[in-house]
Parts: sequence; C-alpha cells; structure tokens
Amino acid sequence: MIAIVDYRAGNLTSVLRAVRHLGHEAEITDDAEKIRAAERVIFPGVGAAGETMNNLNKLGLADVLRRDVFAAGKPLLGICIGIQVIFEHSEENDTRCLGLLPGRVKRFPADGSLKIPQIGWNRVRRTRPHPLFEGVPDDAEFYFVNSYRPVPADKSLVHAVTEYGVAFASVVALANLAATQFHLEKSGEVGLKMLDNFCRWEGRMPC
Repeated sequence: MIAIVDYRAGNLTSVLRAVRHLGHEAEITDDAEKIRAAERVIFPGVGAAGETMNNLNKLGLADVLRRDVFAAGKPLLGICIGIQVIFEHSEENDTRCLGLLPGRVKRFPADGSLKIPQIGWNRVRRTRPHPLFEGVPDDAEFYFVNSYRPVPADKSLVHAVTEYGVAFASVVALANLAATQFHLEKSGEVGLKMLDNFCRWEGRMPC
C-alpha cells in the first residue's frame, strides 16, 4: 500500500485519484502506524511552509517521516510543498523544515521581472539520471505553482532544473528520496508516467 500523508493540506485527493488510476493501492492517512507499514510514501500538497511544518509537528508526523520513512530506506516522494519542506530551512514564514536534505528554500526574485507565483507549464531539463525519468522525454513540460524554489547545498542532489528568472532545482533526489517542484498529478501523460515510475521504484539509485 502507498500512504499519502494527510497533514491537512490541499490537493491530496487529486494525487490519490491519479495513483489509483495507475492501478496502485493507496490511502490518504495521518495514522503514523499506517505510514510506517506502507510500502512507500507520497508527501504532496499545496500551502505555506510554516503551516505545513506546524501541522506535521502537531500530528507527530515530522519524526515519522524523518526516522521511519527516510532513515528507514522506504521510498519517499515529495511533490510541490513536499520538495520544499524536506530541506533545512525555508524563507517562507522563516520556517525550520524537516532537514532530510541540506539546503534552503528561497523566494523567486521580487524585482518585478517575474510574475509570482509561477503558475503554468514549464520545461524540465534533466541533469542526472534517475529511475523516475524512465520513459519520460528530456525537456518535457510539467505544471508548476510555486513562489519559492529549492536551493540544495549539494549540487549532486539536483536531478533536473527549470528556468524561471533563475535556474532552479525542480527535481532532487538522494537514496530512497525523490521530490519534484511540479505537480505530477496535474502534468498529463509525462506526470503520470513519473508517478507510476515512483509507485514501482524500489528506492535504489542507479549505479
């Protein structure tokens, strides 16, 4: 079973429908025991970093994600806000995040040159191989909704980049963890292909 983490965010149901459409068993849950027992975990959603971390801490799920999912080697996928709170700190609400990966999350430049948030389709260029990309063409377009961008401390974590005023990490990965800034569930065939790849992924990186 695939656990979709319920931390009182929006957009969880659309991810559940997409996963079930692909033929995989999944459930939205805030039950720590169900998340621990799941074969893999998806952490999707939209919202602000501060509220996301507050809810994860109140529900007791922050430590579950750190210890019982990531550290335990269980395949973990972050989507949208799910890529941002896996880093150490976000400028949004000056938030201390999960700290699964070294790095920070920064707002797009507020100099008037960009429409913030970024809303719509944008190109994703791969920089490193990953099983999630299997069968997905390079430079495919995916659907984004974001005002902030991940800035990993280690460039080897970056597996794809996107241009929006600046080049930013739109896919990051380490060991059993992968995350996308774009919404897989809203990105048509290429998004569903990446989602299906995760649902079949054993959590190992290519050699």
